[in-house]
Amino acid sequence: MRLILSLSALAATLVTATPAFATAAPGQGKATAEVLGVVLQPLTLTKVSNLDFGTVIGSTTAGVVTIDPDSGARSITGGVIGVATYPGGRGEFQGAGTPNQTVQLTLSKPLLLTSTTNAGDTLVVTSMTLDNGNSLSRTIDVSSAFTVGVGGVFAIAASQPNGLYSATFDLTADYL
Repeated sequence: MRLILSLSALAATLVTATPAFATAAPGQGKATAEVLGVVLQPLTLTKVSNLDFGTVIGSTTAGVVTIDPDSGARSITGGVIGVATYPGGRGEFQGAGTPNQTVQLTLSKPLLLTSTTNAGDTLVVTSMTLDNGNSLSRTIDVSSAFTVGVGGVFAIAASQPNGLYSATFDLTADYL
């Protein structure tokens, strides 16, 4: 009889103890998550060509020179005459990075171009724009590349002093 009571007590202990191991304690929860990370290729941006409004002949009437950011074509209005053998062209940049990623572009334009012969002589940079409708983003293609064209509008004053005028500008590309 003692043996039967001992086995019964042992069985009762195991039956009541088993559910305690199968469930979490009251007020305690548990969940599982993954650890993720994305590694991208370094983003590069290289100048292919400068933005150049070309060679123009000034006059006593002001004029405007425009370089199209998509085609690089030059148009002129007002009293300025373009020299056909040196029409200038758009600035162009070549970028590279991880395919199918989007990059955000930031263009910092100069306000003036300054004469390299007389720092007091300047040209006004009316505007500068990017190709593709001035789109500020690009998606990197499957070959890891993207291209950006830059155009601008330059005001030539009446009786503008002759000379080479220049300035620098920055184009920055960052992953979104």
